[in-house]
Amino acid sequence: MSKFAKLTSRERLKFRIRKKIIGTSERPRLAVFRSMNNIYAQLIDDLNNKTIFTVSSLSPEVSSEIKEKMHKTEKSKIVGKILAQKAQEKSIKKVVFDRNRYLYHGRVKALADGAREAGLEF
Repeated sequence: MSKFAKLTSRERLKFRIRKKIIGTSERPRLAVFRSMNNIYAQLIDDLNNKTIFTVSSLSPEVSSEIKEKMHKTEKSKIVGKILAQKAQEKSIKKVVFDRNRYLYHGRVKALADGAREAGLEF
């Protein structure tokens, strides 16, 4: 039985993406997870197996900026901006973007655009 036989198509896609992307301490991996209502982003150092920090639409610093009737795409852009600000505080300027099996449009693209606007380089 092959290695991919039991994996679903989503898991295969994630595996194909992750085998090309590795985060280091100088250039960590920006991993995105998208749930039905929220979006999560974290900077990960794969060589040391450590998560540097995490930002989500549920984080206190993000929820203070989110208005009541804001769309999920707009929330994602704010998450990207705050992630970039936190990264610059830790003197991280370049990251490797891991879209984590999601297509690069909608909320994932908005998060990436927000991070780029705030000064993060991919």
